[in-house]
Amino acid sequence: MRWDQPATAGRVTAWLLGPAPRPWRVASAGILLVIAVSASLQPKWGSDNAFVVKAADALLAGVSPYEDKRFLYLPSAVIMAVPEAMVPRAVLRWLLPAGMTGLLGAGWWASLRLFSVPLGSRMAVGGLGLLALAYKPYVNLVMLGNWTAISAAALPAALLLAHRRQWGAAGLVVGLAIACKPMLVPLGLLFVLARQWRGLAVAVLVPVGMSLAGALLMPSPTLFFTKTLPFLFQGQDAYALPWDASPIAVLPRLGVPQPVAVALAFAGAGAGLWGAWRRWRRPDSAEPDGGELRLAETAAMVMLAAFLVSRPSFDHYLLVVLPLLLASGVRPGSMPRSPWFWAALTPQVALVPWPSELAHKRRAFKDMATLCGLAVLLARRALRSGRVTLAPVTTAGSPPRTEPECAATPAESASRTAF
Repeated sequence: MRWDQPATAGRVTAWLLGPAPRPWRVASAGILLVIAVSASLQPKWGSDNAFVVKAADALLAGVSPYEDKRFLYLPSAVIMAVPEAMVPRAVLRWLLPAGMTGLLGAGWWASLRLFSVPLGSRMAVGGLGLLALAYKPYVNLVMLGNWTAISAAALPAALLLAHRRQWGAAGLVVGLAIACKPMLVPLGLLFVLARQWRGLAVAVLVPVGMSLAGALLMPSPTLFFTKTLPFLFQGQDAYALPWDASPIAVLPRLGVPQPVAVALAFAGAGAGLWGAWRRWRRPDSAEPDGGELRLAETAAMVMLAAFLVSRPSFDHYLLVVLPLLLASGVRPGSMPRSPWFWAALTPQVALVPWPSELAHKRRAFKDMATLCGLAVLLARRALRSGRVTLAPVTTAGSPPRTEPECAATPAESASRTAF
């Protein structure tokens, strides 16, 4: 069953788009603050961010950052991390979780703006608080200080700019995000599908130029090609394996031969890219909402396809696409209006009492289930026909005719107009 029925969906969406009561705002802000403060007090706070700061310290000391095999980013990331390396550790301990929270909040804000959801609505205020409270990878990302948060903010921001026909600015946002962490490299396919060559050039030249500058400032920059890339393509080592949610890493742990696991992962990624292409080519007449849903779902499908074959693929990677998909729930036929979407997210719900063997070194089993579940659901939606339901419309003195079904209820349209 689906709750995407005209009457039910209209009432639920209108309620979500209504203004959030003050207790909601206080509770949501309180949840975000508690998580940020708790992350600052953890012994392993910022452990992922520490690798990038260590690389910046090495650069300032005249040592190649790639001497550390755990530093896996482009040379441009070293330049980005230099300001952090100059901040006292006691101060950074509090600034980093706040910065991660701000980046994730910015990604949620941009996702809402893309779908014209009022920022003071129940969906906006309650959605962020509920995501932080119930979605366990959110807490992990804030505590670890992983630079995935930059991509989580950059992707919806770039799509918002693209929807406004500012593809050059979108390319700049993507390029800067890639310069920090090369997670959004697959998004270049979206620029290709849209034939936005100027935006694509900006997205490529910005990280390339910054990486060349970073390489000129460090000794032995070729270690990135001779040491770092081989280590990364092998999926790192046993340190990362327990948390790697890629089917290439998880399926062999379940007894599947490695070649079969690789073939299945690449087949899934290929199907995802085919689905992204089909989703983008869906006729404009099938997009009565203005194309925001097509833009978001195509980008999400490209990223999910990449996560299926990337090594490693951690649980917090889904925070790059999840805010977009959640915000798309205001559109008829979107993924959040299917119960299967929420079933796919169930393994990541923090309050579910999973068996202890799935809590730590086997958590990747749950993470892969969510990743594959979302990819299958989105690919299924992308590969369907996308036909628009036509309803008869009768006007005085004229024969019956048909017009596309409206993309939003009157309440939704009023909310978007007010926004």
